[in-house]
Amino acid sequence: APSHPELQRLFNTQMRRNLRHMKYQLLGRYYFDQYAISEIPQYNLQIWQGVVTSIRTQEEKLMMSVDTVHKVVRKETALQIILNSVRSHDPAYKANVARELVGCVVMTNYNNRTYSVQDIDWSLNPSKTFDSKEGLISYVQYYRKQYDIKIQDLKQPLLLCKSKEKEIKGGASVSKNVYLVPELCCMTGLTESMRSNFNMMREMANMTKLNPAARVRNLQVFMNKLSSTADVKREMESWHLKFADKLVQFQARILPSEKIIQNRQSMTYIQKSGDFSKEMRGKPMHNVMHLHNWVIISTRYDEGKARDLLSNLCKVCSPMGMQIRNPKIILVNEDRIQNYLDACKYNVNENTDMVCFIVPNNKKERYDAIKKLTCLDIAIPSQVVVTRTLNKRNMLMSVATKIGIQLNCKLGGEPWALEIPFKAKIMVIGYDTYHDSAGRGRSAGAFIASMNQLLTRWYSKVTFHSAGAWEELSNYVRVHFVCALKKYKEKNNCFPDLILYYRDGVGDGQIPYVMEWEVKPCKEVIATDLSCRARFAFIVVNKKINTRFFAPTADSYTNPPPGTLVDNTVTRFDRYDFYLVSQCVRQGTVAPTQYHVIEDFSGLKPDYMQRISYKLTHLYYNWPGTIRVPAPCQYAHKLAFLAGQSLHQEPREELTERLFYL
Repeated sequence: APSHPELQRLFNTQMRRNLRHMKYQLLGRYYFDQYAISEIPQYNLQIWQGVVTSIRTQEEKLMMSVDTVHKVVRKETALQIILNSVRSHDPAYKANVARELVGCVVMTNYNNRTYSVQDIDWSLNPSKTFDSKEGLISYVQYYRKQYDIKIQDLKQPLLLCKSKEKEIKGGASVSKNVYLVPELCCMTGLTESMRSNFNMMREMANMTKLNPAARVRNLQVFMNKLSSTADVKREMESWHLKFADKLVQFQARILPSEKIIQNRQSMTYIQKSGDFSKEMRGKPMHNVMHLHNWVIISTRYDEGKARDLLSNLCKVCSPMGMQIRNPKIILVNEDRIQNYLDACKYNVNENTDMVCFIVPNNKKERYDAIKKLTCLDIAIPSQVVVTRTLNKRNMLMSVATKIGIQLNCKLGGEPWALEIPFKAKIMVIGYDTYHDSAGRGRSAGAFIASMNQLLTRWYSKVTFHSAGAWEELSNYVRVHFVCALKKYKEKNNCFPDLILYYRDGVGDGQIPYVMEWEVKPCKEVIATDLSCRARFAFIVVNKKINTRFFAPTADSYTNPPPGTLVDNTVTRFDRYDFYLVSQCVRQGTVAPTQYHVIEDFSGLKPDYMQRISYKLTHLYYNWPGTIRVPAPCQYAHKLAFLAGQSLHQEPREELTERLFYL
């Protein structure tokens, strides 16, 4: 039967053979067309265009998902990065090189293979020898003999690299650590300074963020080439298979538009825009917390910008129903991390509601130090504002509005709400993980649970576990789940009747582990520990999918509007799953989100499960519109990111009922 997993594995293996027949080049995970390389000469970049394919049995028949992917290759070599650091005459140049190269992916320009840099070995250079099948040979001799390449710099250190795992599976000959010559290694991906270059990112987006019409054209060109390649035709005929010549067509539904509630006022918005900021403007927030006792810390140089922000905050927050009293403004003489920390320690007391830092740039060390102080030591919500966002005076009111909403959330307020029609008492949970940047093999897991019927108040916990240690993670999930249920009962004098648990960051291969180590403990808690007896559903939310949907027009294709739901034809025959397009994009093709219900004794009809999932995409308070995942998943991501990138410890218990991580 076509649905047998072994047969589907064979079909996907055959598809990889097909791509090699078409002369596509394997780079990392995906295959790329060597004749579809675009140049961005002013930034020394190449954009490689490729495809990602997946064959499986969907609801009705065997189907292949195909999407266009891109890879950024810099013409800059690893040797150039090393030389730049050496020429800086910094005594710590070796550490600087390691910081720039270790963990990066490089592509060897003689065979287009990708490798992950593990270390820089300064004791080796191309003149050194290594064991080959023909005995000892120097790197210089090897590259001259094997590739007819003459290595220029004989003093450069060598890179200790590991072949990318997917390449090993794809049949690459190298399956262990190897030493590479930096001058033969092109850098891939983007640095932080590149990402902050607006003009360069815009140029790249024009090439990589394809609109639906361009994406469909690429698919049609690819399928025509696939069907006309002689070796592909011959091998596919031996399987008695052939590819269809057009895209799959099916019916989708658009879920009803939601009403936004603010301070007892209900309003509609233009659903296809995915944005209700205009409708909210000038109206009181749903539940307001006033800001009376607070501190602003800034450099003397940025005092004017700090006062401009304060002035605009007072203007915009008054119509939103939020009272802001004059803060204590502390000016530090220099932009030094310790100055900010000392100013905070000496001017904050138990009555302080909020600390706002105005900083000249987004330097990570400063941000981490501020968040560690406010989240771990003194347990006070903080807001960090970069002066760059305050430079455009014509945008200052808009910036102040967003900051005002964030301040309200961090104090425990609720900017807006939705109609949640359940009669049963409901709790919604979101869970996500993020790798700890300070320690290898360690991850932060964030657990977010709603505390009221409107799903606007949240209880947040984060703990650290060893990456891949499911039993350890399971213990934390159980503890968080019990704490959230107790907190819910404390707030509502009862346990919830219905619990919906949204789990982000899980691939298909991890679902059996999630069932065993996350779903099972939750069911045990419900059944035994607290006699809660709630109905329960566990939904895996997957953003990392290659499925794309296109809405046909009279002569082209466009993006499906927010609220588009797909639950037939292209869903899995063996799963309770659906796709939801909840967000709007201004450039490129919108990406749907897949919802996979892996455990369900909620008693909810599929339509209700779909509707509540869509409603939750409206309740993320950092954006007055719909987002790609349910709000608790995004809150969990924000908290896990903060803990894994900046805190590296669990925040103080006093902050658990505030969205301090927005």
